[in-house]
Amino acid sequence: MQLQDAIEKRKSVKRFDRKKPDWRKIIRAIDSVRFAPSAGNQFVMRFILVSDEKKIAKLTEASQQEFVGEAQYVVVAVSDDSTLIRDYGENGIRYTAQQAGAAIENFLLALTEQKLVTTWVGHFYEEQIKRTLSIPDNLHVEAIFPIGIETKIKTKIQ
Repeated sequence: MQLQDAIEKRKSVKRFDRKKPDWRKIIRAIDSVRFAPSAGNQFVMRFILVSDEKKIAKLTEASQQEFVGEAQYVVVAVSDDSTLIRDYGENGIRYTAQQAGAAIENFLLALTEQKLVTTWVGHFYEEQIKRTLSIPDNLHVEAIFPIGIETKIKTKIQ
């Protein structure tokens, strides 16, 4: 798939086929984030792949969005701004946010290339996600991404 095709085909999807995606495709998409721009060549992002049904149920509860629980995989994007704050002071916070956005866009485009779909979930209770996944307090949950194969079933929205 050409880059322009991936850009134009990328969309937010909240309904997934029951078929389980190949986890290797998700790993390839996660691997693409390392090519995103980074301040001082310091990579501050971590991506957690979740497949455990009980943990996905807790992430669904934390996001208060039922469609999250329909996915068989969820990726949680996490940042650590400590090294950028150490090197750049308060600007490190902004640089971390910029790096997170760039890394996530690489991830989304790579998922599109792999013929997988997701939607960017930014509303959630961070502490609940941290407890569920044992994420240290000093890290920041940037977003969660339920991942699947787009369903072919069309439903009428009322």
